[in-house]
Amino acid sequence: MSSTILITGCSSGFGLETARLFLDQGWNVVATMRRPRDDVLPRSERLRVLALDVTDAHGIRRCIEEAGPIDALVNNAGIGALAALEGQTMATARELFETNTLGTIAMTQAVLPQFRQRRAGVVVNVTSSVTLKSLPLLSVYTASKAAVNAFTESLALELAPFDVRARLVLPGRAPGTSFGANARQRMAAAPHEAYAEFTQGVFAAVMDTTTPVTHSEDVAQAVWRAVTDPAAPMRIPAGADAVALAGA
Repeated sequence: MSSTILITGCSSGFGLETARLFLDQGWNVVATMRRPRDDVLPRSERLRVLALDVTDAHGIRRCIEEAGPIDALVNNAGIGALAALEGQTMATARELFETNTLGTIAMTQAVLPQFRQRRAGVVVNVTSSVTLKSLPLLSVYTASKAAVNAFTESLALELAPFDVRARLVLPGRAPGTSFGANARQRMAAAPHEAYAEFTQGVFAAVMDTTTPVTHSEDVAQAVWRAVTDPAAPMRIPAGADAVALAGA
């Protein structure tokens, strides 16, 4: 019988590519999206696309019930905000933590009973290489991802007696995904003219493709390793730039 994986945030980017890889490898895939689409993944009897907002407790319960037994959870859903702290509202900061941090914790908590009872399963949390080397205009986002790193490393210790694993995948800068554009949208809602010139320079660097970057395929391969290799390290960098930072 094929194993089953549940992946959050599959409408594009890392989550979408990860879902494709696991389908190609013969897994049953539960791909979740805030607004489900049936045109982004190949049709397959082994694929289910479910609606999920990781900030909605009722939605999480419904999703886990509909998914049924799973063997792996990948917490990939996340949002960004590229802005100077002075220009960010506390509402945006809370939105980042609700999705990136608390959403990850809530999804993990929801699947642990079945993993513990079966004494099998793996949780993979996708964070970011900005937790390895800080970048400007990402202070709140970095904090939300660093919290997940700490959460996962502590969680792994309490799950080990039940033969359940927890691992981290740390992608680098990925200008080929929609993440940067979405992050800039949140910045546009809270500009700060004192940082305008500095911000433009940072934007140019973020979108630069002449230096090593991360591709969605890199992240999918890192997740595959985290799920299928019991000997995989706790932190797995994904992408040439992330690998360089991890080795620095």
